[in-house]
Amino acid sequence: MTKPDAKPDEHKGWRHWFHRNPALNLAYRIGVGVIGGLVLVAGLIMIPYPGPGWLVVFAGLAILATEFEWAGRVLKFAKRYYDRWVEWLRRQPGWVRALVMAGVCAIVLATLYLLNAFALVGGWFGVEWSWLQSPIFGSR
Repeated sequence: MTKPDAKPDEHKGWRHWFHRNPALNLAYRIGVGVIGGLVLVAGLIMIPYPGPGWLVVFAGLAILATEFEWAGRVLKFAKRYYDRWVEWLRRQPGWVRALVMAGVCAIVLATLYLLNAFALVGGWFGVEWSWLQSPIFGSR
């Protein structure tokens, strides 16, 4: 309910202020897109690692969903399938869960190797083994 002396558009909140000016509205949408996209990409990178990867993905999609309808649909889809995956995994025997964990560990180890993390840490301790060098970022 609006105040009797309020302007007709005043009850729409602060977001309406941006809608009144097309250039400001475009800048705002670009800002939301960039920030939401960066959060989403960071979450996608974090998924196989210990920590809040999926939470960050959902946060990025939620940020994007404030301005983009497609992001809201993707967020609902992702939540639904994430919940289904977690429920399926809970019903599996221990050896299946261990196999999934081993796969996740393999992905983490492969990315750490490709990013030259093993050679970096080995260098801190004086271990200079050639096989620790990444084929992509190795210095030799």
